[in-house]
Amino acid sequence: MTTENNTIMAENNITVGVISDTHGLLRPEVFEAFQGVELILHAGDIGGDDIIVELQTIAPVLAVRGNMDYGAWLEDIPASREVMLGKHRIFLVHDPDHVDFDPEKGDFQGVIFGHTHQPHLESHNGVLMLNPGSAGHRRKNYPVSLAVLNIRGERMDAELIELPCSR
Repeated sequence: MTTENNTIMAENNITVGVISDTHGLLRPEVFEAFQGVELILHAGDIGGDDIIVELQTIAPVLAVRGNMDYGAWLEDIPASREVMLGKHRIFLVHDPDHVDFDPEKGDFQGVIFGHTHQPHLESHNGVLMLNPGSAGHRRKNYPVSLAVLNIRGERMDAELIELPCSR
């Protein structure tokens, strides 16, 4: 993985864990769900740098800050970022309302976001729209979830994974 102009470049074939809205809680089920991932993208509302440190025991982590993230530890964590996964240009942001461009006209193949706590996966005119849901504290009746993104050359597939959590 290399960095160019604040853009992260990754290999042509890569398995990526996608997580959001941990709010300071990293459930043990995350470690099993992310077994074998080579990179983790965190779409904000992290809840503290300890979450990043723990996730880094699984794989390198790229994160964006969320609306509930505060403190000096955020100094190096941007509000949004571009990530190149093989040939796929991904926009990573916490709040989808802060996407101030049309992803279909920006040469993006994917937009990853959080904030709503609701898992969401759809492809719209060739652009993958992915919200892994909330992997932290359960909100309302929403599932506790995350996602795994598989890049295999020209193919990019995502799978939402509901974590078997009782609380």
